[in-house]
Amino acid sequence: MSEQSIIPIEQILPNKLPLVSLAGRPIFPGVFTPIMILNPPDVRLVEAVTAGDGLIGLVLLLNDTETPSINDLYKVGTAAKIVRKINMPDGGVNIFISTIKRFKIKKPLSFQNPMTAVVQYLDELEDDTPEIKALTRALISEMKELSENNPLFSEEMRLNMVNIDHPGKIADFIASILNIDKTEQQKTLEETNVRRRMEQVLVFIKKEQELLRIQKRIQNEINEKINKSQREYFLKEEMKAIRTELGQTVDAKTADYQRFKEKFDSLHFEGEVKEAVEQELEKFNMLETHSPEYPITRNYLDMIVALPWTDEKPESFDLKTARKILENDHYGLEDVKERIVEYLAVRKLRNESKTDSAVGSILCLVGPPGVGKTSVGKSIARALGKEFFRFSVGGMRDEAEIKGHRRTYLGAMPGKIIQGLKIAKSKSPVFMIDEIDKMGASYQGDPASALLEALDPEQNNSFRDHYLDLPFDISRVFFIVTANTLDTIPPALLDRMEIIELPGYINTEKLEIARRYLVPKSLEKSGLKKNHARYSKEALLYIANCYARESGVRAFEKNLDKIHRKLAKEIVEGNSAQSNQSETPEENAAAKQDEGVRKIDKKTIEKQLGKPLFPEGELKKANRPGMSLGLAWTSMGGDTLVIEATSIAGKGDFILTGNMGDTMKESAIIALTVAQKWSIERYGLDPSWFENNHIHLHIPAGATPKDGPSAGVTMATALCSLFKNRVIRDRLVMTGELSLTGQVLPIGGLKEKTVAAARNKARHVIIPKQNLRDLDDIPEIVRSGLEFHPVENFAEVLTMALT
Repeated sequence: MSEQSIIPIEQILPNKLPLVSLAGRPIFPGVFTPIMILNPPDVRLVEAVTAGDGLIGLVLLLNDTETPSINDLYKVGTAAKIVRKINMPDGGVNIFISTIKRFKIKKPLSFQNPMTAVVQYLDELEDDTPEIKALTRALISEMKELSENNPLFSEEMRLNMVNIDHPGKIADFIASILNIDKTEQQKTLEETNVRRRMEQVLVFIKKEQELLRIQKRIQNEINEKINKSQREYFLKEEMKAIRTELGQTVDAKTADYQRFKEKFDSLHFEGEVKEAVEQELEKFNMLETHSPEYPITRNYLDMIVALPWTDEKPESFDLKTARKILENDHYGLEDVKERIVEYLAVRKLRNESKTDSAVGSILCLVGPPGVGKTSVGKSIARALGKEFFRFSVGGMRDEAEIKGHRRTYLGAMPGKIIQGLKIAKSKSPVFMIDEIDKMGASYQGDPASALLEALDPEQNNSFRDHYLDLPFDISRVFFIVTANTLDTIPPALLDRMEIIELPGYINTEKLEIARRYLVPKSLEKSGLKKNHARYSKEALLYIANCYARESGVRAFEKNLDKIHRKLAKEIVEGNSAQSNQSETPEENAAAKQDEGVRKIDKKTIEKQLGKPLFPEGELKKANRPGMSLGLAWTSMGGDTLVIEATSIAGKGDFILTGNMGDTMKESAIIALTVAQKWSIERYGLDPSWFENNHIHLHIPAGATPKDGPSAGVTMATALCSLFKNRVIRDRLVMTGELSLTGQVLPIGGLKEKTVAAARNKARHVIIPKQNLRDLDDIPEIVRSGLEFHPVENFAEVLTMALT
């Protein structure tokens, strides 16, 4: 065939083309590339085209879809010739195509697969101008720079780019290999103006170069950090080797290791402790400082080092000094003081006989708030010459607070006992555990159960904290436990302690405590001198009687503080007023002299504190049938309890009012039964009377909760007084639990109740016979003027009350 008969393929392209959709990115003209066809309709289309002229149209999808239609395609695509077809095992075909020319869809012929359309081929608009030549050189130059710094561009790509002689095709080739968005590539494909297309591609190259520069900068920064870390590591190793050669101190980790080793060697550990410590020390030596386990292991070893494994402090056994300290710090509390002196005497004898003096002790101080339980602990530590550590377990619900957290947990810490030993730096300190009766229990454990091991003298010589996980001897610790009541303490824990009850103070004791401790302390707290306020005996007793009747002295101290604050205000305001007046030196001296003497009497107290909370002279009386006077223990100390009973026509109901607790209600029912039996058998009351009358028992002060069994005999006496229609004996008070058979059972708080009886000017006090032993604990000044009548059964009570 002659050269003139060869026709370019662009001139014989058909007007109708079968269309194949592209999902990834458009394909530019002048490219030879493989395409994988997997969609069955497209596979059938390729088979049909291969059997014909082999020409197809490649158009990019607007949005990815499994069943595309012609409306889902861009309007501009590329015509291509299928050069070769390879069938794949999965049913798809791999075709090699040679792209020819741009086209634009003019008229769709088949909207669904196989899609066919009438197309219009697009010619490139170009002119041979210096700008085109300059853009061509710029594209090739910039692309060379980009390809040199990007390993993704192969040598074959560079050669193809150099050998392309058409400006438009150069732009197409570069756009096809750049990593840009498919929409940007589609815009380049749709651009027929060669100059504008080349300018677009040049912008894409610049963006790619900028991204490459940022990527390179980030990579260099990472490499610098890695190189710096490696360099620092090698330098540190070299410095370590040099210092070792010179015999100098090495890095912090090695210094810690040497410190730990020297300390452990000096402690002479044995057995399990020695083995565990050596393992941890070797583990610490092998860890790198940046390891997450490094600070955990270091803190653990620090804790072991800080604990007092050996106690080298000499003990003081001077009984006279100890007794003097206890007497100076607290008034009364003879049982506590005697117990401390006994403890010291035992340790002194064991020390003299060369016996191991490691005898711990566990005391439980029980008493109402404000009687000085916590301050007693500090005095005991002073008397023994030991370190003092206090912690409260009130409201504690997690047993880890006592025995520590296991080291597997992040932020694990030892328990309070081990922490206290670390702080005290002594193996035999005085530990005070406050509010042990207010511990709780939850899903996190029971702190009371965790204390069983710590407070057991047979076990605490090898106490094992969860964090420490080593046996530690705490048998030398003097434990002092405080509580307001024994009712909520588990029996197993209570059995491990020696109970010492701290009863409430009577008025004479409060008087002495106020004179010796409270008044000087309150004056100092308020910035006053000792001679600024002078209290008479009657004034202090007036505060105790009318403003602070509770068992302790906390409210007493608060009232003193209130008086002294107001007194300080008066002094400051008086000084300011005097400074504004022109007085002679003699008048100023007289004013200062008068200022120093301020006598506190009843009138001053009422002015500063307001009207009394408990007015004097208000005596409670049982002056009508159905009334009786009982004695009750409260947090405010002892109090007189009025019981009122009455009856009206009804159906035999028994109503209780006055905010009674369950125990008191049961006592009232027992009292009714006993009173009914005695009234029928002894007083000859008709049993039908109870069926036709409604009985109401009431205890005044309904807003105050009341509970306990000790008002049993009082309620039964009030009911018998009602049934017999007789007033009980004048100035008679009583207390005692009543059984269903009429037995009078023992009660508690007799000292406070006796104070309440004396305050109400009673003459006769009925008490259970089993409480006779408690009379010895009541001061003679309280018992004077009172006649006690011990009884065993209810018959004796009625004999005394209603005859």
